[in-house]
Amino acid sequence: MTAQKRMLQDIPVILWGEPSDKIYIHVHGKMSCKEYARVFAGIAAEKGYQTISFDLPMHGERTDPARHCDIWNGVRDLKTVGDYVFSNWKEVSLYGCSLGAYFSLHAYGNRNFRKCLFQSPIVDMDYLIGQMMLWFGITEQRLREEREIETPIDLMTWDYYRYVKDNPITSWDVPTAILYGAKDTLQSRQAMEHFCDNYGCRLTVAEHSDHPFMDEQDGPIDTGWMRENI
Repeated sequence: MTAQKRMLQDIPVILWGEPSDKIYIHVHGKMSCKEYARVFAGIAAEKGYQTISFDLPMHGERTDPARHCDIWNGVRDLKTVGDYVFSNWKEVSLYGCSLGAYFSLHAYGNRNFRKCLFQSPIVDMDYLIGQMMLWFGITEQRLREEREIETPIDLMTWDYYRYVKDNPITSWDVPTAILYGAKDTLQSRQAMEHFCDNYGCRLTVAEHSDHPFMDEQDGPIDTGWMRENI
């Protein structure tokens, strides 16, 4: 399988697979990078799709600390990639993982994707932030006063907190398949089922898997789900 590295404005991307008029945009999650799309791209190539993956801010080749991996920079990058792909391919589909899925829900609400796959998506960021505040003993008042608080998971900011409160997901019209681990501590099963009920998504629950799908037994679950849904 071919893998062509290139720059799309200031975003490092990889275009995987032989030329096709069908393509997947692959949006990785936190602590990942564009190279992690290799397995997905290989399965997609078997079905006649190319895949384009890219580094989110502060991931992979993008080391500039001034461009934080937040909703504003993430959405900006996804829109840049989306504009390029929809201008050059006839049929476009989407894969998003974790935080990448959350960015996708905000960036691509009006895009005409053929289908979408979300793995361990953050569909309720308000829930996750609330959990983090409980885990690390952070109150809304403290966050409002200090504006930024570093946690073992990520930097929490008042501006991000307010964005999440003011911009809930209210629509998603793309035919979507979701893989969720029942032991996921970042999103509740109730939140995932609520999202799927609201937007007609097909939910697959791996009862013994956690959010990252990185344990030994998770590989066949993950790849099997991809093969079934790509």
